[in-house]
Amino acid sequence: MARVDVPTVDEIRALHVKHAPNDEAFRLVFTHCEIVWRIAERLIAAAGCDVDAGLVRAGCLLHDIGVYRLYDAEGRLDRPNYLRHGLLGHELLAEEGYPDVLCRFCSCHTGVGLTKEDVLRQGLPLPPADYLAVTPEERLVMYADTFHSKSTPPRFNSPDACAAYLRRFGEDKVAAFRALGAAFGEPRLDDLSATYGHALV
Repeated sequence: MARVDVPTVDEIRALHVKHAPNDEAFRLVFTHCEIVWRIAERLIAAAGCDVDAGLVRAGCLLHDIGVYRLYDAEGRLDRPNYLRHGLLGHELLAEEGYPDVLCRFCSCHTGVGLTKEDVLRQGLPLPPADYLAVTPEERLVMYADTFHSKSTPPRFNSPDACAAYLRRFGEDKVAAFRALGAAFGEPRLDDLSATYGHALV
């Protein structure tokens, strides 16, 4: 892989501030991205993953930036089209001049990956295509993301909760999640749950 000029944490935070429609949206999205980074850090340390840690950090902190484009002028989130946030984030970063290697963290992190068949079979609000994590860095960001939800209220998801959620979309998704677990391990979440005040389910 060619060397990527990875933005700093401060640069990424400034990008979130620039695009967030309000303070509440910024806190929700940026805190989630920060948590995903902290989960990924733990996985890297525990599993000794051969990944570019700086690229993973940037991917974690950028992956949900497209959520901001789903808020209307009154600050309401377009929930029916929420699945589009990855594609919208990819577009946002491309417009900001970011390379494709960073843009893909947005469009290729949903669930444990979306295939063209998934899009067509489920009638998802996305152009028919594969949205799959390919590199180890993309796969790690996608996997770390499954362990925290921006729900109301936000929560941490245990491996069993992740598997139960994914089972609604087919046993193949559960198998994909288990394969990620075999590659990267399972993160400790109880202390992060206490730190952030988000329940662990």
